[in-house]
Amino acid sequence: MRDVHNGIILVYNGECYNFSKLRKELEDKGRQFFGRSDTEVVLSVYAEWGLQGLRRLEGIFAFALWDSRAQRLVLMRDRLGVKPLFYGDSEFGFAFGSEIKSVLAAGAVDTSINDQSFSEYLWYGNTHEDRTIYRGVKSLKPGHWIVIEGGNQRCEPWWKIEDWLIDETPAQSMRVASDMVRAALDKAVERQMVADVPIGLFLSGGIDSSAIAAAAAHLVRGRVDSFSAGFDFDGGISELPKAARVAKHLGLEHSEFQVSGSNLEAILIKLACAHDEPFADAANVPLFLMSEKLAGQKIKVVLQGDGGDELFGGYRRYAMLKNTKCWRLWPQTLSPVLHSFGQSGRRIARMLESVGNADPGLRMAFLLTMETPRHPPEIVLSAERRRALAAVDPFLAYRNAAMRFAVHEPVQQMLLTDLTTQLPSQFLTKVDRATMAAGIEARVPLLDENILQIAINLPTTWKVSAQRDKIVLRQSQISRLPKDVISAPKVGFGVPYEHWIRTILFDFTRSHILDDSFLRRFDLNGSVIEDMLIKHKLGVFNRGFMIWKLLQLALFYGYAHKRNLQ
Repeated sequence: MRDVHNGIILVYNGECYNFSKLRKELEDKGRQFFGRSDTEVVLSVYAEWGLQGLRRLEGIFAFALWDSRAQRLVLMRDRLGVKPLFYGDSEFGFAFGSEIKSVLAAGAVDTSINDQSFSEYLWYGNTHEDRTIYRGVKSLKPGHWIVIEGGNQRCEPWWKIEDWLIDETPAQSMRVASDMVRAALDKAVERQMVADVPIGLFLSGGIDSSAIAAAAAHLVRGRVDSFSAGFDFDGGISELPKAARVAKHLGLEHSEFQVSGSNLEAILIKLACAHDEPFADAANVPLFLMSEKLAGQKIKVVLQGDGGDELFGGYRRYAMLKNTKCWRLWPQTLSPVLHSFGQSGRRIARMLESVGNADPGLRMAFLLTMETPRHPPEIVLSAERRRALAAVDPFLAYRNAAMRFAVHEPVQQMLLTDLTTQLPSQFLTKVDRATMAAGIEARVPLLDENILQIAINLPTTWKVSAQRDKIVLRQSQISRLPKDVISAPKVGFGVPYEHWIRTILFDFTRSHILDDSFLRRFDLNGSVIEDMLIKHKLGVFNRGFMIWKLLQLALFYGYAHKRNLQ
């Protein structure tokens, strides 16, 4: 969009949620508008107030703004990194876009593998901070902008979460805090349901998506569409009955989708191409299918529940971190005993070893991966490749976060790290790519600025205890949701990818991760990988996540990478 008054040009992706308020201020100053879009308001905010005006934007967005008068280019990304923005140097100069493939298309971009990113991927299944799998392509960090003018380029934060941290709680009591959270959620849902196209909800039946659904049902006259996904594999936990119960209670127009393990190969390839780099969060599969098969037939914008765990303390690790000094007394000699009890024992040992680590960076890093120093992911590499990777640190992002939030107690430090590190690198990336690949825009009301400012300043004792999680969020919904929904423990979105690898995807997986060209390209040890795959199939030793990461790496290499270089 071009500003007809001064020729400023904006290329824009996302939504500005406070555009109505900003528009009113600009109209009071005499500015005229030709349409009703938030895009025109963003243009006018810059035209009227310059770079400082852009700091007032609230929403999910990534944009490039060209000011021909000042010969200034501005790239800007939203506070928490909901919308992506990539950049790099090309044969035509500085290149940028919403996808990695758009930067590569500019030509002569360095596409060699970034060792730091590769190491992070082996441990976590995704890259961190401003890194991508390619040396020559970077991701603009959340809350950052790049300003290029006068031959100079600077990349700096235009906002950081520390700006909103205060020394005292914004509420006098838990009850007042729960009222504030409910009111802020209502405001967030109300302004995020403004759109020119039909809007629906992704509903799991958990407290996060149910709270959003309750707010929508409270605010909207008429029925609201909601959607849930389940799996044809009955060995896991199905959330469909719980979601259906919430939908019935709230009077939603509810639809369900069953993910079939018999039709996944093409979907996995499509998602590999949508991500443009290896990405191993398997929850992108049901998200994509739900968007494509259900939501895409009726709606174009969906409200999604991400962010509630990171804001209100939804993960088990937060409760464990309340007593880090006690866990340091855990005798490490008992870990091998736990490992002998199979997958459950190994998981308990991993959590105990992680939470008892005296180094806060390593403590958080190990809490966020299924890999352990006892069984490191580098075992799949050749000896020579392992030596080369010894020069990089796969835990760098969490060491940086530990230093950044060093003044906070362990639970708050973990919450802030999750919000600024894991959330944008994994969960928000998953939501954006999976939904946009199906032509759906996902919005995340729980990460709205109105909620964010309140939640990050509430005491962690109001969020998590030894027995309870998301305490204040659950209390905020007492008048709106059934008691059993409010008190139900958190259940992760258990995608049965380990079962798929053993059964319907076994041949597909084997052919890709043992392909000779793939093994050579990444210096992988084929015999180790084959042994790992066979043991997984037989149930002797479960390394399902490691195998899934290898499969996603192979699909990236075989399809997305080769296509992007053509």
